[in-house]
Amino acid sequence: MVAYADLGGLGAKQGVPVGYDWVQPSLMPQVLPWLAILALLMLKPNRCASAWWILVPLACVGGVASLPEPVRQLLPSSQFEIFLELIGALGFGLAAVWLLSSYLAWKHRMLAFLGTLLVQGLFGAFACLVRQGAEGLGAETLQIGMFLAASVMVIAVALALSGLVCRGRYCWLRLSLWLMAALVVVWLLVIGPFFMIAVISSGGSVPVLALFGFVGGAAGITFGVLLPFLVLSFVNGFYRERLKGLLHLGDVAQPPIIAPPMPAVPGVAEG
Repeated sequence: MVAYADLGGLGAKQGVPVGYDWVQPSLMPQVLPWLAILALLMLKPNRCASAWWILVPLACVGGVASLPEPVRQLLPSSQFEIFLELIGALGFGLAAVWLLSSYLAWKHRMLAFLGTLLVQGLFGAFACLVRQGAEGLGAETLQIGMFLAASVMVIAVALALSGLVCRGRYCWLRLSLWLMAALVVVWLLVIGPFFMIAVISSGGSVPVLALFGFVGGAAGITFGVLLPFLVLSFVNGFYRERLKGLLHLGDVAQPPIIAPPMPAVPGVAEG
């Protein structure tokens, strides 16, 4: 902070800059997204021990937004710190999708896509807003906020496309490869037009390598956010069945049917 106006008797018109580290008055904004996930764990379909494994990938992704203060001071810029916050917001959105996928499993593909988009968008925006606060979303972070919105759309479309291309057959390697390819294609369709408009308006040539660099970086980031949740679904039967139902990959395992005992027939001896 530095004085730049006439303060009267309070001091000189131009003072020496004084540094001040702003600290949040409460930890509640940092805790609210986790409380929202805990609330989803209380839903009836999630009342089992297996559902709590969602906290492992969420800690891997959402934990980047909860770095201790000494680590935050090593970040190259404040915008990079906000970028990490938005990556954490994507993690909370995906965790909400995984926890609510039982309500979308085996619905129409379009309904599953819209549900994935809506749930991830709402929980991601909620996590971003409560953690950043109104002061943290100024004009300089608008572009990063647009990346969050675009990432939510791209992830939802890529999940739907990969489930459609797999044609109802579940294979973790096949699904991962198709998902990575879908992310690259969808990001190219999203970034390409804006990139071309910027090049045409500037009157320059099209730097293809720069375009594919942006697309590859965006696809790598979104796949990196998805990867811990995919690994959980691959190794955990509870979330594997949910992923199969959400993407229409094979038959979801049904609980065994226990037939009621047959009533005794009079006059027939029991053997």
